[in-house]
Amino acid sequence: MMPKTRDPDTVLEGVQRSMRVAWSREEDRLTQHLVFLATVASASPYIGLFGTVWGIMGSFQALSLTQQATLATVAPWIAEALIATAMGLFAAIPAVIFYNRLSNSSSRLLGKYEDFAEEFHAILHRNLQGRDGKPSAS
Repeated sequence: MMPKTRDPDTVLEGVQRSMRVAWSREEDRLTQHLVFLATVASASPYIGLFGTVWGIMGSFQALSLTQQATLATVAPWIAEALIATAMGLFAAIPAVIFYNRLSNSSSRLLGKYEDFAEEFHAILHRNLQGRDGKPSAS
């Protein structure tokens, strides 16, 4: 008894659908942390800026409470402002770098997956055409 053969178009559609699902899952896996990195990269400078403004406001308040303006009066607040700025940049700069690297690597890898899927589809198509015989030119 001969094994039942499937229609080549049905096989190709099934393989294409499976490849799209696999590609989509891999895209999700590769890009799952990009949103976090983008959020840190964009929000951290503003958080640092808020700390800077807070520190400068504190230094002005300290100045308003003294009769004489001295460095000892404003130095703690200015130091706090500079630390807040540095912390914001310390979080944002690596997040931007890693976002760009991960995004670029993901894009290149997904492009390779897409190329593979297209090549696999073409090879399978040729093999299925050869197995079932090519239409005769009458």
